[in-house]
Amino acid sequence: MGRLQEYTKEFFVFGLKQARAAIFAGSFLFLLLVSNHIPLFGLARYDFLFLAAILIQVILYYTKLETKDEVKVIFLFHIIGLVLELYKTSAMVGSWSYPEDGFLKIATVPLYSGFMYAAVGSYISQSWKVMKLEMKNYDHYVWSVILCALIYLNFFTNHYIYDFRLFLITAVFTLFWKVKVYFTVIEQRRWMPLSVAFVLIAFFIWIAENISTYLGAWQYPNQIHAWNVVSTQKVTSWFLMVIISFILVAYLKHFKKDILEKSS
Repeated sequence: MGRLQEYTKEFFVFGLKQARAAIFAGSFLFLLLVSNHIPLFGLARYDFLFLAAILIQVILYYTKLETKDEVKVIFLFHIIGLVLELYKTSAMVGSWSYPEDGFLKIATVPLYSGFMYAAVGSYISQSWKVMKLEMKNYDHYVWSVILCALIYLNFFTNHYIYDFRLFLITAVFTLFWKVKVYFTVIEQRRWMPLSVAFVLIAFFIWIAENISTYLGAWQYPNQIHAWNVVSTQKVTSWFLMVIISFILVAYLKHFKKDILEKSS
């Protein structure tokens, strides 16, 4: 087999594995699309999305595509995202809004919204498994947790004091600049800088965000009268949110690994 054919095959398999890793996110995005075109028999679309997202999680768990620990982490992402949503959509901030009615809401935030953050955590967790991810030079756990906390805090404080995101992004590249992520597509081990992986994930989330807002999942202020492309500044927001998701998944993987090694 020629070199070009090998690369083509590897690229194709890589795409399949990425689709496998994004099974929850892809399913949820599909639900956003079809929910505008199928009869819901009086059920509000936002309520339908929440119940359907739970059903997807149940199916993934019972088909063993997700483990119990992964479900727990995804639930944690749901709570983290829901708290942030409640703050960002509050009257005093108003960063975005949910224009449709629904019964399953807290304040103005539909409960399904937390699953959009959970989808990021699910993708990272699944990628770790199907791509057999390993980190090299990733040995600064305490600083990672501190950075993670500061990033989350900045999402709340940036409306009242200086937005430190550029400093936080610089801190991410400084902290992780030596870290390499190794992965396997077919047989050969390949790697990329972990920070580059963060950027790529954030970019594709931004694309998914554009699709989601176009489908009416939520609205930014400049999309109320007519849909507009989501600001590219959101890529930096998702970049920082990906860090939080990654740190939580990394701790899950390393924690479980340590338990297995101690028990063997």
